[in-house]
Amino acid sequence: MRALFICISIMVFAFTEHEKVQASVNHEVLSNQLNTFMANDPNLKGAIAGISIRSALNGREIYQHNGGIRLRPASNMKLLTAAAALDVLGENHTFFSALYSDGPLKKKTLHGNLYLKGGGDPTLLKKDFDQMAEEIHKQGIKRINGDLIGDDTHFDDVRLSLDLPWSDETTYYGAQISALTVSPTKDYDAGTVVVTVYPGKKQGDQVRYTITPKTNYVKIINHAKTAAEQEKKNLTIERVHAKNIIKLEGQLPVNAKEKKEWVAVWNPTRYALTLFKQSLAEKGIKVTGKIKTGVVPDTATVLTNHPSMPLSQVLIPFMKLSNNTHAEVLVKEMGKVVMGEGSWEKGLEVLEDTLAKQGLDTGNMVMRDGSGVSHVDLVPASQISQLLFSVQKESWFPAFLHSLPVAGIKEKMVGGSLRYRMKGLHVMAKTGSLSTVSSLSGYVKTKSGETLIFSILLNNLLDGDKGKRIEDQIVRVLASQ
Repeated sequence: MRALFICISIMVFAFTEHEKVQASVNHEVLSNQLNTFMANDPNLKGAIAGISIRSALNGREIYQHNGGIRLRPASNMKLLTAAAALDVLGENHTFFSALYSDGPLKKKTLHGNLYLKGGGDPTLLKKDFDQMAEEIHKQGIKRINGDLIGDDTHFDDVRLSLDLPWSDETTYYGAQISALTVSPTKDYDAGTVVVTVYPGKKQGDQVRYTITPKTNYVKIINHAKTAAEQEKKNLTIERVHAKNIIKLEGQLPVNAKEKKEWVAVWNPTRYALTLFKQSLAEKGIKVTGKIKTGVVPDTATVLTNHPSMPLSQVLIPFMKLSNNTHAEVLVKEMGKVVMGEGSWEKGLEVLEDTLAKQGLDTGNMVMRDGSGVSHVDLVPASQISQLLFSVQKESWFPAFLHSLPVAGIKEKMVGGSLRYRMKGLHVMAKTGSLSTVSSLSGYVKTKSGETLIFSILLNNLLDGDKGKRIEDQIVRVLASQ
């Protein structure tokens, strides 16, 4: 792992030290190669491709194909969100979570309510709740004669972005946004549980399952059966709309591999409170009252707090794994920090103002969220490549660059969504995909040693996977220069 870290550090250094390399790409040759490829690929027939290639040395656009046309960026929108968050919040910015009480402690009993206040941290885990429970246990609290109250007012109460499709509402990438939420694993898919399904011991048995973290907040209805070994896997794991009921349907053959599904919960605030109450119970702390939501009173006393990892580290799972929830949290956090309101409306206003300072023509763009899940988002490829050029001057650029997936590196938190693509090339870039949309934007080191910036937005595709092949081929042409 240390060798891998050194390798990636060298790659980041190489991309940031390009000033000493003279531009050497033959623009005419490059244009001819790309134009020929674009004209002959049958998968682009009926589709729209927006491409912008710039020199990382001077920002000059050396090739464009529909570069000024507004297109759906998919998760390439996260490049804009990450850059703005680093600029507005700073790479050392942390999110907070804290415990408060509004009553006295007498003989190991807290006579009052216990408040869990969320500050938007998307990286909270069950073990963090265990630690917080342990800390108040050490303070002598063994019983709480009051309610457990969750305060999620750091953000507004709008849970889903404006254009999120109803079909995405139960998926991990469509999880509800709350200032008080919890993740099941170190992938940090906040507001979800992981359901893992295994075949039974013999044909006809119900399938077996586990839930991570272990919780009774969701209920499993198991209609799935174990099929014969030669039969096909046909298993669905879906949550019922507006309920925390997850249905298992279909079949899993004997000896088949486990199937995992990350499922978004309904009401992540209450989910977090339920898990925290479980942590309290595991530490021997009894809560006599109910689980509620409310606001921490001004007179309450802080018992303990839990800061998150810094933003520079949050960006790793955010960008490497293309985490939609993180993107929307960052938009709301920017709104909260700059304008005092943790909402999409204020956050997107801050995002637009910040991008304009980076030289982007925000009047030529439509931004409806921070993740790119919206099919209404519209950004020209030339604006994304302009951003990737302009951010190179910022002190936080190494953190931004380090967060990008690295092509061909299988380690998940390094290669991310590019870990199985373009092996052997020096590429650091952000992927993106929606139904009919594929995108890829970032940096590539050419054969001659020059760094090129590229943005490729492919819209109206019949097959998104073929879009990835198109992107990879274009980047290979760039790398060969």
